[in-house]
Amino acid sequence: MGTARRSFVATLVAVTVVACALALWQLRALLALFLLGLVIAAAMRPAVEWLRRHHVPGAAGVALHYLVLLGLVALFLWFVVPRAIDQLSAASGGSIPTSKSQLQHEAAHSTGIKHEILSAVNKKLKKLPSGAAVIHPAISAGKTAIEVFVGIFFTFATAAYWVFERDRARRLVVSIVPRRHRRVVHDTWELIDLKLGAFVRGELLLVCFVGTVLSVCFWLIGEPYWLLVGIFAGLVELIPIVGPIAAGVVAIAVGFSASWHIALFAGIAVTGVRLLEDYIVVPKLLGHAVGLSPLVVLVAITALGLLLGGLYVLLAIPLAAILGTLLDVIVRDRDPGDEEVPTVIFPAQDRETIGR
Repeated sequence: MGTARRSFVATLVAVTVVACALALWQLRALLALFLLGLVIAAAMRPAVEWLRRHHVPGAAGVALHYLVLLGLVALFLWFVVPRAIDQLSAASGGSIPTSKSQLQHEAAHSTGIKHEILSAVNKKLKKLPSGAAVIHPAISAGKTAIEVFVGIFFTFATAAYWVFERDRARRLVVSIVPRRHRRVVHDTWELIDLKLGAFVRGELLLVCFVGTVLSVCFWLIGEPYWLLVGIFAGLVELIPIVGPIAAGVVAIAVGFSASWHIALFAGIAVTGVRLLEDYIVVPKLLGHAVGLSPLVVLVAITALGLLLGGLYVLLAIPLAAILGTLLDVIVRDRDPGDEEVPTVIFPAQDRETIGR
């Protein structure tokens, strides 16, 4: 009887675990948005607390962050996008066709890569349904746009609420663990939160720094499509090892379309900015935000991209930082209270202590 009962309990536990795993897999998009919201909240929290110490309410501090973000997006759309479109149009060999007749004319009279691209687009347009058959794709596109909007709203709403609910959730988790483990759980939570916030702020600084400095350098040396190449170099900064190499290859290749000395200057500019970043910007201003080696970061990004898709790559480094911190505490028995606290823009405040 005892064996049968143990077998039943083991089977029930196994089925429950499998069911929970399947449920989490189906909800992976929601969980990813929720985790992204927590990461954004970790990045905002030090600034919100700093504003609160200067008599600015927490809700106003969060709203101020979002207003600044909207202002930066509006500035980007006003200043960068029109110039990028002009350069993209120039890169395509002239004005971009805006009607079917213009597309057919350009496809018939163009040559090389441009001819191949326009011909392929023209063939795709001929296969598109017409009349009532277009309604369904239009509805699908509208549905996708609404889903994207809801996802963005959910992420930033989660970030705003988590700024205020984090301490309450931490106290709840700490209260249900044995008393002898409470300090370790508390310090581990705090260390992970600090690492995630430092990572987001550091990555944003690096993207803006690399994109801005290289765009100016490319403009000074006469690099064709200097703004597009500079923006590309800033964005690929999110990808360790491969990103900077890709930025250098693209900059040199575009430079060769004008002259060999522009390609040489472009390569020197990318190398110089990279050295400046590695030896001055990162060590002096950013430090080791997440404490992960570039190889671990590269493997995490590749694995998550292959497993879940490209959109989930944004969560690769935060997840790797969380797992790395937990392994240090649980497996390597390191005291999270003695770990170096990352400081990016905002210095870390003294950690809270709880009763033992």
